[in-house]
Amino acid sequence: MPYTANKPEPPSREELRARIPGWGVDLDPADRPSVPRERFDPGATGAHWDFPERQPEGDQPRERSIEHGMLPPVFGTSAPLHGVSGAIRRFAYDRFSEGRAAHWLLLIAGDRVDAWGAHVRSLATLRPDNPITETGVVSELRHGLTARVGRKRADVNHQWIDPILVAGPWVLVGLGAAAGVRALRRRR
Repeated sequence: MPYTANKPEPPSREELRARIPGWGVDLDPADRPSVPRERFDPGATGAHWDFPERQPEGDQPRERSIEHGMLPPVFGTSAPLHGVSGAIRRFAYDRFSEGRAAHWLLLIAGDRVDAWGAHVRSLATLRPDNPITETGVVSELRHGLTARVGRKRADVNHQWIDPILVAGPWVLVGLGAAAGVRALRRRR
C-alpha cells in the first residue's frame, strides 16, 4: 500500500499475474526506471503517519484501474460518471488495464459520447451550440490563415484534418435532418 509509512510485503508475482492481465512485463529490475525509488528508507520519506483519513466514496463507487486495489485517500469527484458515457468509462476501468490501448480508446469513446450528448441537450435549450462561431472559423475567415502558418505551431501536421473532424459531424447531422424533413414532406 503506497499510503502507509511502513511498507508492507508486496503480493507475490503469481498473485499479481492472476489478478492483473498482462502483469509482469517489467519484472527485470534493470528494465525498470523506478527501482531506486522502491528502496524502503523510512527516514528519507518524512512520513509520520500510519494511514491518512479516507475520503468517503459517496453514493456511487469511483472508477479505478484494475491495477489498484483501492482509491487514494483523497480523490476528485467533480464530474461523476453518468449516462451512456459513464457506462463506457466504467467498462474501460473494470475490464482493461491502463497498459492496454482498449482502455484508453474506450475512455476517448466515452468522452465523444458525452460531447455529443451535450450537443443534443443544447438543442433543447434557447441557446443551442453554434459550431460556426464556437470553433473559431469566423476569426480565421476574418483574419486569414496567418494564425495557422509561420508560428511554429505544434498542430501543423494535422491541421488539414481539423475541418473534417470539426465540421464533418455537423454537416452529416444537417444532411440527416434535411433528409428526414424531405422524407416527412413526401409522406404528406
